Amino acid sequence: MKFLVIGHLCMDVIHPHEGGEIQSYGGIYYSVATLASLLGANDQVVPVFGVNKADYQPLLDHLARFPTVDTSGIFKMEEPTNRVHLFYKDANQRVECSKDIAPPISYTKIRRRLSADGILVNMISGNDVTLDTLDHIRMAVREHHIPIHFDYHSLTLGVKKNHERYRRPVEDWRRWAFMTDTVQLNEDEIGGLTVETMTEKETVGHLLTLSVKGVLVTRASNGATLYRSDKKHVVREDIPGEKVARPIDATGCGDVFGAAFLLRYVQSKNLLEATTYANSIAARKARLSGSAELKSIAEPAGA
Repeated sequence: MKFLVIGHLCMDVIHPHEGGEIQSYGGIYYSVATLASLLGANDQVVPVFGVNKADYQPLLDHLARFPTVDTSGIFKMEEPTNRVHLFYKDANQRVECSKDIAPPISYTKIRRRLSADGILVNMISGNDVTLDTLDHIRMAVREHHIPIHFDYHSLTLGVKKNHERYRRPVEDWRRWAFMTDTVQLNEDEIGGLTVETMTEKETVGHLLTLSVKGVLVTRASNGATLYRSDKKHVVREDIPGEKVARPIDATGCGDVFGAAFLLRYVQSKNLLEATTYANSIAARKARLSGSAELKSIAEPAGA
């Protein structure tokens, strides 16, 4: 199997609520490393994003630990690599400050890598791709029935002058979801997604009329919800949270969830099975600090 992963890399500086500081690769790295850790030796992950030329070779050296990652889609740029500070108020609530957000990834960097079994578009910075680029991707793979999993993520965040991110509605929220197979949001993201005042179920109802087969809402320690359509009726299926004996760091759990979901969905074509699997893998991430230990994410708790 081959997976195309599109989204910005971040250099994360994590400030846990207990104190201290963790520095690690973040953003799309969580998705890439998760897929690379869960896939077989004959499978392939193809990330597409840019990094500052000074960060390029150290990143490639770091990714060498994952033999299934094809780094040909990673390119050098003059602009700084994204740097994000994450200040945690508790285990789940945080303040995010983003500086030096990279320019959008152009379709020319993506188009010759679209032959894949699944495509993950994760809006890590909110500036990862333009709507026009996403439209080009969708039209290019539509006839080949290649599933696209789209994570709204930071598309739902603006940036203040002090670099702090804040929640704000997405004017074109319907168009971003159009013709994707599955979309993902956490509770805050879906709650603040629409310009119109809507309940979560109402928002989901609109999304499911746009050729979207499944809407995934992640709920941190409370698990996740799969919404799907059955004979024009919205069906809700809740997956309870898994107990994590010693949660350490929730950073990247959503990115891990999306990658694990797409993997199992491509394998099984079953939305509920894929959501349940992703929920379990994301829980494993919560016991790991930053992204440095992601290679062990395939191991169950206690292994």
